[in-house]
Amino acid sequence: MSRVYEPFGMEQTGRAHPPVFAFRKGAGAKSSSGDIPLKPLASSRKQSKGPSDQQVSLDRMSLVSMRKTRGGREWCAFRCPVHLFWPHLCSLPPEILLCIFTYLDAASLLSAGCVNRLFYQLARDNFIWGKIYAAAFPPKTSSWRASSMAKMEASVGSLNVQDLAPGHWKEEFIQKQIGLMRAVLVQELKPVKNLIGLSTKTLEVFRTFGLGWTIVLKQEHGKKHILCHSHLANNESSVTVTWYSQSWPPRATLATLDLYGVIPLFRDHSYPPSKPGPRWYSLITTYNLHHLSEAMVIGSDSLVRIFRLDPGLLVGLWQRNDELAFIMAHLHSYRLLERSTLGSATSSHELSLPVPLEDHSPECALQDYQLHMDMHSGGVFHLCGTFSLFARKGHIENGFVKLVFVSAQNERDHLPLIGKLGLFWKTQMLKGHIQNCSILDATLLDECRRPFWCLSIPVCLVQADSKIPQLRGPTYSVDYADAEGRVHLELLWLKETGEFIIISLVLFLSIDKVNRWFGTCY
Repeated sequence: MSRVYEPFGMEQTGRAHPPVFAFRKGAGAKSSSGDIPLKPLASSRKQSKGPSDQQVSLDRMSLVSMRKTRGGREWCAFRCPVHLFWPHLCSLPPEILLCIFTYLDAASLLSAGCVNRLFYQLARDNFIWGKIYAAAFPPKTSSWRASSMAKMEASVGSLNVQDLAPGHWKEEFIQKQIGLMRAVLVQELKPVKNLIGLSTKTLEVFRTFGLGWTIVLKQEHGKKHILCHSHLANNESSVTVTWYSQSWPPRATLATLDLYGVIPLFRDHSYPPSKPGPRWYSLITTYNLHHLSEAMVIGSDSLVRIFRLDPGLLVGLWQRNDELAFIMAHLHSYRLLERSTLGSATSSHELSLPVPLEDHSPECALQDYQLHMDMHSGGVFHLCGTFSLFARKGHIENGFVKLVFVSAQNERDHLPLIGKLGLFWKTQMLKGHIQNCSILDATLLDECRRPFWCLSIPVCLVQADSKIPQLRGPTYSVDYADAEGRVHLELLWLKETGEFIIISLVLFLSIDKVNRWFGTCY
């Protein structure tokens, strides 16, 4: 199975910091093995203030070995250019490199595997990873009299490292570590729930654990551009993720965009979650960027045009040169944790359907739906409401279950939008507001109050011809459709009060989705 890892300590520029070595003061200092004399290099780096025990790790593509004291003698850290040690390190026999790798921790070993092909093969050694696995996940049954070293040796002895494919225990360790991170996340998200079954602490927990989202832009010739999110915003039932940069690749060369959920493999409480390190990439969805047609444009202002790519992606292009300005993804909170962590680098996680209800009544799947809907942008909410069916039940029409929540004939159900409708965008230097556009979040609950259909999409208002002659102003419509259903929203513009009024809200559910969900045969 293909995996994607982010090199530990590497920054977006891709530059590597020179390595840091530790030597004792004075002539004739020896290496830790006591064989090769080492001479300290001139450097302005201050004396190391690390712990008294030796720590060895591969951080920022460098070897670090720092001690405060040893045998009453002070040690100092020196920084030397990569080109002075790199050819000699790569020319070492694989046996020596493998011996060096045995002293690395899991995070450093994963980073070493990202250096080159030789390091990748050596860093998959089953014996090394077997020791790491046994130390991290010891067996539950062991003698209480035995020392920790004896327990680890017993654990390593019980592991099979001979007849397994290279990298077996590495994959086992990663899967176990990811499982632990997911379990802790689930426990953090479980206690607080709101009325629509979604966690109200979602974004806070995600930030605490370092969960984020990354896009990978692939050019036609195969080159990839990886960009971490620039801004996160938590809404009532969705998360808005924004990316902007001053060095986008040329739009004409872009082929696809992959959206990933990214979670750290290790959570170190002594460092903030943003500290670079090995991370797990979970593919959420892939978008085709070959043809951004005019039909995908949902709005514009004097600076940008915005294109909608379903599901839930906005691409902003500068008016002056038709190049990328920003990218914005709208992710519904329902099962977002699973979608952002349970996939792999090459495949997304397929959400399983719940067990069908044992309801054989003729009105099964046609009644007792509840809809929670938000319209918002930039932290401003124009609509936040919960709707019940206008009629007691829906009915089947042209292969869809039609559910009417707001009827144009019933004026008592009509409700206004709050504030001036528009979509906010921003980059590093500029920001703007596109009129008559917004973000629509919808959560449809079935009769057991389980989320049946969830979506978070950018929408725009399109002027339409009204079928009701007595209306006092122009009408607009909002339409969205995918494989699971359709949304149709009608609004009336009142010039006297300067506000939109929702006069019709209808959902059409796919019969195929209804039959799979409820076990019916409509």
